[in-house]
Amino acid sequence: MISVRAAAAQILAKILQGQGSLSSLLPTLQHQVAEQDRPLLQELCFGTCRYQPQLSAYVECLVDKPLRTKDSDIQALLLLGLYQLLHTRIPDHAALGETVEVTRYLKKPWATNLVNGVLRQFQRDRSKLDELLLQNRAFQSNHPAWLEGILRKNWPNQLDQIIAANNSHPPFTLRVNTRKVSRTDYIEQLKALDIAAKPTDFSPYGITLEQACDPRKLPFFAEGWISVQDEAAQLSADLLQLSPNLRVLDACSAPGGKTGHMLELEPSLQVTALDTEERRLTRVRENLTRLNVEAKVICGDGTQSDWWDGELFDRILLDAPCSATGIIRRHPDIKALRTPEEVAKLAELQGQLLDNLWPMLTPGGILVYATCSIMPKENTKVVEAFLARRPDAKSETLEANWGIQQTCGRQLLPSISGHDGFYYAVLTRK
Repeated sequence: MISVRAAAAQILAKILQGQGSLSSLLPTLQHQVAEQDRPLLQELCFGTCRYQPQLSAYVECLVDKPLRTKDSDIQALLLLGLYQLLHTRIPDHAALGETVEVTRYLKKPWATNLVNGVLRQFQRDRSKLDELLLQNRAFQSNHPAWLEGILRKNWPNQLDQIIAANNSHPPFTLRVNTRKVSRTDYIEQLKALDIAAKPTDFSPYGITLEQACDPRKLPFFAEGWISVQDEAAQLSADLLQLSPNLRVLDACSAPGGKTGHMLELEPSLQVTALDTEERRLTRVRENLTRLNVEAKVICGDGTQSDWWDGELFDRILLDAPCSATGIIRRHPDIKALRTPEEVAKLAELQGQLLDNLWPMLTPGGILVYATCSIMPKENTKVVEAFLARRPDAKSETLEANWGIQQTCGRQLLPSISGHDGFYYAVLTRK
């Protein structure tokens, strides 16, 4: 077993080096930490990532010269110590002492005085540092400078809302399987168990709980009555205009939430669930089994056609790989991991996916293009460029009470205690 702070420092160091994400790194090290410390490990990693831009700004002020890349574990330790002092109830002396002790575990005794000195100086000089950083946009917004700049340019009137939502903790939202139970009846079941819940504003299937919990302990979870899914993602199934026996492709389907939702609404659908990684398709199969629905699950690349049997699809859902800038509050390591160059590459990939999948759609069919991004470069701009390349494609006007109308599709921005950031465009083949 290793100490919880040593594990957190190792995870955060790899994230700072771009060598993994919280979702890939946390499970690897969790089993090396005492069971009672695992919730704290998650809190330290998620919390430090959530406030990383602000914490990094403090470190830049407190350290005479930048640490070398090979000492990213010490950089991570400084961020971790500051996070505990600022945002947890851990007593300062314990946070400081335990964090400094990790330098010995990392076999870097030279850093003991550095970590101790930086954290103690922060305790003494915090008010001066805050004043010094008043004009630092990255610090004030708690977002990387490049990302804050793009958000300010594209969403000047909504900037404060986006920043506040991204820096908050995400709501815990369920999707009700209305073939099993009505949303109203399920809310009543929760109330009977003293679980506070309310219906979502825009999805007719959604329920938001006041407190997050283990969904497996909720009534009839194992029987497929409910699934965990954000409200914005729940909107996709209705946009597809499903009807019995349609042949449907869910491209980029993992972890299978939208696949399951489609089949809940219309079990007779012939659904193909596609994803590039066999490991991720395990989750798709597990979700389908729990919901007691069936789909053809295929490991394949949506930019290629070698997996396709040649029969056209009536509907295609393309929930494309993206920067995930609409779900930063759920994946706060995005603040440290994403770069402007990566957004440009993703936009190119999104265009390739559209180009390859479009010929698989039957004339008169519908393709729903979706991302959990709030970057126009990945959303409206991608669709506009695609329409310019494909004269047989038409973007339908979405009349809805959610999101902001764009030249193509609608953009949902993240909402505190509400839906995530999401983009939808509905394309029909002439």
